Amino acid sequence: MKSGFVVMIGRSNVGKSTLLNALVGTKVAITTPKPQTTRQPLQGVLTSDEGQAVFVDTPGIMQKAKDELTKKLMRYVHDSLQDIDVILYVVDPTRAIGSEEKQTLKLIELSTKPKLLVINKIDNKKSKRYLEFYRDLVDQHGFDEAIEVSALNGSNLDRLKRWIFNELPEGEFLYPAHQVSNISKEEQLSELIREKLFLRLRDEVPYTVHVVVDEIEERKSGTLYISATIFTTEERYKRMIIGKGGRGIKEIGQATRNELETVTQRKIYLELNVEVDKHWVDRI
Repeated sequence: MKSGFVVMIGRSNVGKSTLLNALVGTKVAITTPKPQTTRQPLQGVLTSDEGQAVFVDTPGIMQKAKDELTKKLMRYVHDSLQDIDVILYVVDPTRAIGSEEKQTLKLIELSTKPKLLVINKIDNKKSKRYLEFYRDLVDQHGFDEAIEVSALNGSNLDRLKRWIFNELPEGEFLYPAHQVSNISKEEQLSELIREKLFLRLRDEVPYTVHVVVDEIEERKSGTLYISATIFTTEERYKRMIIGKGGRGIKEIGQATRNELETVTQRKIYLELNVEVDKHWVDRI
């Protein structure tokens, strides 16, 4: 039986979280088109007849870590490269190789662990533009192999899984067979709310928000009551989140509630509050 940790690394928006969800077979990581959606290393668990692979989804590599949030995210990435068994370097061939790519390669090229270059988004017509440049990275930086996949439509994921289990060491399961993630119910809910915030808010606002679930209670009526607080850094951002006449916060709550009710098949009552806290980065 094989088991071990598989770290997924790459710059922002290459599709690591989408790939993680596709490999595990269910949604364990939130996905949005905006950078820094993933903030802390998240573990998704794939259990099969071959064994158990624990995927570690990391924040996207950003070239310049000027603000405290980005600095902290980059520390998470560095820490995630410790005590792992396999490295998946995920790239997006619709975008040219840039400084962030070079920075990421420096992080992983000295590792002696099995390294796979995962070229994602091959379903995109624009992928042919830079595909050959990424293929050349295999020989240039000592990758064991390259596999071209589409996390969106599932192309070549079976081949990717076979490669991973072939490289993992023998060992016992790290999680119970039924478990698909390492995060708690409260963390899952806070992440889902943050996803809806990212999808609705203007470009500059999402990076100033953090969500904490304060309470989850089973009501006698069968309704699941959830109370959560959205923290942001400035009063003006609070006003933007709430929106005119409370429209913004209502839409965010409705989108979250709709997804939760679809997944759980039960009635959800969601209460959202917004508070200003300039030091919320210390909470993550």
